[in-house]
Amino acid sequence: MTVELFVPCFIDQLFPETAMNTIRILTKAGCKVKYNEEQTCCGQAAFNAGFWDEAKAVGNKFLNDFSDMNYVVSPSASCTGMVKNYYSDLFTNTAVHNKCRSIQSNIHELSDFLVNVLKKDYFGAELEGRAVYHDSCAGLRECHIKDEPRALLSKVHGLDLLEMKDTDTCCGFGGTFAVKFHEISSAMAEQKVNNALEMDADYLISTDASCLLHLKAYIEKHHLPLKTMHLADVLASGWGNV
Repeated sequence: MTVELFVPCFIDQLFPETAMNTIRILTKAGCKVKYNEEQTCCGQAAFNAGFWDEAKAVGNKFLNDFSDMNYVVSPSASCTGMVKNYYSDLFTNTAVHNKCRSIQSNIHELSDFLVNVLKKDYFGAELEGRAVYHDSCAGLRECHIKDEPRALLSKVHGLDLLEMKDTDTCCGFGGTFAVKFHEISSAMAEQKVNNALEMDADYLISTDASCLLHLKAYIEKHHLPLKTMHLADVLASGWGNV
């Protein structure tokens, strides 16, 4: 199966290893991975800020950068949710209407694709420690992902997966929300991190690097004994040089 990889701009710039691990996982699952180096952004930041014309321009490029013939897979529920749900607001009854609908049907967040399309949940990963999983708003509410990441994490050797309190509550990032309402945003991050620490967790895992970036900043600022990890990085743990 040929899969086209969509790497969101912030993962490309800040967490390139997560993108590389996504390729490793998809390859191990038997997929041929195609990566278009011309790809940039899905337009979510502009869309959420109300700049719909700019978001449409970026979205048009996105639709040109990917085909409507293959599955498109991304290690980001947030960006996947943008394309799957909100491109309808930008491109319904336009010249690219049909291609947009095809890509919306074909795009999947990584855990959704592995579990529901490929029907695979074991990749030989090894990671010692206790972990909690954070349901991102986009993953849970836009991509309807809940059981899939947990199914994958339950098969990681050495990892004790625990359910923390209010796992489906927002971490406080929310894009520009964290800038405009930083005190509220920080308080929400504090609550999420404290819930993880109450479980004596070593790792806080999610499908969204944006949530993890926000939570990592709070953890490092307060020198707390907790590490954030993207699901793709967990699934590629313990492989050595494979």
